[in-house]
Amino acid sequence: MDTEAISNLLATTEQAHGVFESTELNGVYDREWTRWYAAYAVDHGIGELVGHAVTADQVARVLASTFVEFRNTEPKPTESWAAWTARRITEELWRRPSGAFSPPGCRQAALRPRM
Repeated sequence: MDTEAISNLLATTEQAHGVFESTELNGVYDREWTRWYAAYAVDHGIGELVGHAVTADQVARVLASTFVEFRNTEPKPTESWAAWTARRITEELWRRPSGAFSPPGCRQAALRPRM
């Protein structure tokens, strides 16, 4: 998984969202920013970067929780929010939706009940 590419995508997302807030929301803070970021990230290939399809809801949940963690981390992180969050996304989203860990490119056999 390419954490640097995810960080770059998040930085691009942050810039695009700034334009959205300025032009579409007339400078008003977007309280639903995680949903906007998530949709943008999904539309711009975050699934490919984490090695499997992800939904905007999954990405939004990770963004919301990591934002709180980033804000509350002591001492304050020295890296950018995008880089810090990219590492957390790497940890959280490379898991398959079932919750089982599966590195990118690795397909797990479906579990079937024994007859």
